[in-house]
Amino acid sequence: VGFKLNKPKISVPTTFGSGSEITRISVLKINSKKKGFHDDGLISDISIIDSNFLIDTPHSVYRNSAIDACAQCSEAYDSKSGNIFTKFLCSKAFDCLEEGILNNSKEKLAFGSLLTGLGFGNSSTTLGHALSYPFSNEGIPHGHALAFTTTVAHKFNKSQFFGRFQNLVKKLDFPPISLKQNLSDAADIITTDRKHLDNNPKKITKKNIIYLLEIINQNKTNNFS
Repeated sequence: VGFKLNKPKISVPTTFGSGSEITRISVLKINSKKKGFHDDGLISDISIIDSNFLIDTPHSVYRNSAIDACAQCSEAYDSKSGNIFTKFLCSKAFDCLEEGILNNSKEKLAFGSLLTGLGFGNSSTTLGHALSYPFSNEGIPHGHALAFTTTVAHKFNKSQFFGRFQNLVKKLDFPPISLKQNLSDAADIITTDRKHLDNNPKKITKKNIIYLLEIINQNKTNNFS
């Protein structure tokens, strides 16, 4: 593994969806399923943030990355493992990302993503991410899935970010998604994701999870209020 070579690690993000350049978190796909890795050896010695990498980025990549960052900072703000410092960073991150998306500011998006990494990297994402993985395992891009799973999660959690997040999803014009897997089976898998669910601000049952998945499958998230 690269970080065992004892060489300086320089990271240069190109999509600005997570702020992973300044976290100890990496996500890899193993046997067609995403798996997260956490190790201090993944932390960069130098991170170079240059919003010019967003020039000519395909719209689908831009859209998925932007909403991914929004999901991470807004979920992490509500996380039970958060604190006054992570909440401050996550709140500022969402403000920057929102401005970047609404005003097409690449600089704000890049800076917001960086702040997101600092915030969620020291707390945790929650229910929205737990709900998203069955969709991602069916080939739906992570950010695309989060556009809908974090929307319903924020509503369930009564998050202060619900309306603003929902508005950004509409602004970015995500096409609907649906889960092919049996919803009860998917809920069984989701309930094993204790890392995200134990950090969620509200306790959630299998019945709650199935209901939220039904809202997404029925394409009712735009009217979910």
